[in-house]
Order: sequence, then structure tokens, then C-alpha cells
Amino acid sequence: MVEFTPKSRYDIQDLLEVVRLLRAPGGCPWDRAQTHESIRSNFLEETYEAVDAIDLKDPELLREELGDVLMQVALHCQMEAEAGRFTFSDVCDELCKKLVYRHPHVFGEAEAAGGEQALANWNERKNTEKGRTTARADLESVPAALPALMRAAKLQKRAAARGVPAPDASAALDRLQSRLDAARRALADGKTPDVGGLLFETAALARAAGQEPEEALTRANAAFTRRVETCEDAALAKGVPLCQADPVELAACWGPEPTQASE
Repeated sequence: MVEFTPKSRYDIQDLLEVVRLLRAPGGCPWDRAQTHESIRSNFLEETYEAVDAIDLKDPELLREELGDVLMQVALHCQMEAEAGRFTFSDVCDELCKKLVYRHPHVFGEAEAAGGEQALANWNERKNTEKGRTTARADLESVPAALPALMRAAKLQKRAAARGVPAPDASAALDRLQSRLDAARRALADGKTPDVGGLLFETAALARAAGQEPEEALTRANAAFTRRVETCEDAALAKGVPLCQADPVELAACWGPEPTQASE
């Protein structure tokens, strides 16, 4: 047991103290055993759960999930504090300095007539701060841990910002069709098609069409789920599980591909 007096309302300093106590002698055996690496997946999971709450437009759930994300931040900071490398206060200090430096149109003399110019100011200051002066440096700094589709779009965006030609929607579609044709030939020859290339060109098409590929695929996943559930409901209404549904009826239930507007 550790000494702790419960309160009716807590703040960030209380959170840091609770996490410290959890990691201290006499604290929680599980928390004390964790490392950055052991809770890496937890950080990802909590972040995705917060994103899910945003998609659900559920403020109460979002409040809870943001708390879970903040707990992950506090845990990582406590581990570093124990190692004597940095503290939560150091993280806050660095973040505030970064925000001030990268917003010269707010805290300096620069101007930003709109969001695009504000973002340009941010990126210019960020590249200066990181010493990124080449396309290589830009691409190598894209986190390898990003979901692959999201990373493909980010790589393409950064390359375009460095002058690499980006296709318009028509050209992107042509490039994707070329990949599809090559995949069809590969299958006909008994070879493995280049699925990665297909996905990369699909990401380029999404960007050219003004969509974030990760979000576009999320919408498609939701539409697919709804259609499977509809087909299963129809099968169950006839007293059979989906796997035993009549193929003709299943095809009719599945119906034509939905348009983006209907999703």
C-alpha cells in the first residue's frame, strides 16, 4: 500500500502523482513491470479508441478515451523520469516552444491569410527546425510505424512538396489500370501479382481525388460490414445461417456496389 488521500476532483499534477505511485515500491506490480516497449501496442490501441470516439461523435466516450491516451503519455514520462532522462514538465516545455516557433503568424511577424498559408508556415518552420533540406530527409522522417496506406499517402505528399510530379485523378487512374493489367497478366502466367503496387497507386488516386486513402478505406470497410450484416439478417429470417444461404438469394441481397453518396 502507498499513502494516498482521495480527492473529489483531480488535475494533471494529481495524474502524474498517481502514475508515480503506481510505479513506486509498494505500487502496482503490473505497472512497475512495464517498459516503453511492453506498452507500445497499448498506446496504439488507446489512440485508435479515441479516434473511434471521434467518429462516433460521442463526447463522453471521447473524454474517457483521451484520458486513456493521457495516461499512456504519463506512464512513458514517468519511466523516463525514473531513468533521469526527462520529465513530463520537459515534454510540456518542448511542446510549447515548438507551438510558438511553428506559429510565426500568431506569435511573430509572419502573416497567414488562411489555413493553407498557416500550414505552409508550420511546415517551413518544421523543416528548418529538423534540418530537412532534401526529399530524402523528408521521406526518411515519415514514421515506419504508420499504417501502410496512411504512410503511402504521406510519402507521396512529401515527395510532391519536393517537386516530384503527382498525377491528377485521370493519370492516377491510368496508372492504377496499368497495375491491374500487369496483375492480370501475372495471374495468367501463374505468378504472384504486385498487390503492394496496386495499393500504392490506389493511394495516389485517392489523393488526386481529394480523399485521404485511410479514411476512404474506413468508409468502405463500414459499407462492407453493413452489407454482410444485411445479407445475414435476410438469411437468418429464413432460418439458415449466412454460410448456408442460397447463392442466388445471397447475390440478390448483396446487390450492386454502393456509390460513395449512398455510403
